[in-house]
Amino acid sequence: MSAVATSVVAVCPVDILTPDLGVAALVDGDQVALFLLSDGRVFAVQNCDPFSGAQVMSRGITGSRGDEPTIASPVYKQVFSLVTGECLNAQDSEPRPGLSPHLVTYPVTVDNGQVHLHLASCP
Repeated sequence: MSAVATSVVAVCPVDILTPDLGVAALVDGDQVALFLLSDGRVFAVQNCDPFSGAQVMSRGITGSRGDEPTIASPVYKQVFSLVTGECLNAQDSEPRPGLSPHLVTYPVTVDNGQVHLHLASCP
């Protein structure tokens, strides 16, 4: 079994992010939604809402389910885990054809004040 190679991409300074609000970034041709939570944790998920197909997750509403940080889609209000991308409440809807009901998540680190995404790359 081979290890998955990753590349690290600097996205933005962490101090331009507003706690509990999202921002969209174009990273290697993909739209990513970044979230700085009020506790200082930073998360990144795909910006595409799988239920509407619109690039709007960065405009979603942050919240939590117990200790699990979440993002609610601004379109149809599905709720997703910011940790795993799992859809926690599909609102009795199905995702757009060809789209997973779950969000892609990206590992994030903050180093020297810069937000870095860790992207999987093909071996």
